Amino acid sequence: MLRGATSISIDSKGRIAIPKRYRQWITEQCGGLFICTIDHQFSCLLLYPINEWEHIEAKLATLSSLHPAERRIQRLLLGHASECEMDGQGRILLSPTLRQYAHLQDKIMLVGQLNKFEIWSDVLWQQQIELDINLQAEDALAQSSRLSELSL
Repeated sequence: MLRGATSISIDSKGRIAIPKRYRQWITEQCGGLFICTIDHQFSCLLLYPINEWEHIEAKLATLSSLHPAERRIQRLLLGHASECEMDGQGRILLSPTLRQYAHLQDKIMLVGQLNKFEIWSDVLWQQQIELDINLQAEDALAQSSRLSELSL
């Protein structure tokens, strides 16, 4: 499983190094092949191991291209989807379009989300975490039954 938040650098060519603790698992699970796309709700990227992305594609394929909202999701996620293969040094190359969308420069955050990574600019990540903490405090009384069952 992919978990934890790691501060990493992005080089001038748009390459990021996957932290060593994930590399063996990623190689075993997906041969080092990823799909990177935009997050349609936040200014970050989603990086899926190829086997996980195939599940997402199967779900997207069930959406109707005649329904405007469903077509938008297909257009955004599939239209921005880009293959990224991990090289021998554990790096992947992010396309310029994806880097621009997520405002990626210098320091970024790689955030494990069980079956995928989120890739955030360091600045936007800090802003999002602050917002999430504030919203969580406000929503504490109105938690969903599923959240209250977690007993965190």
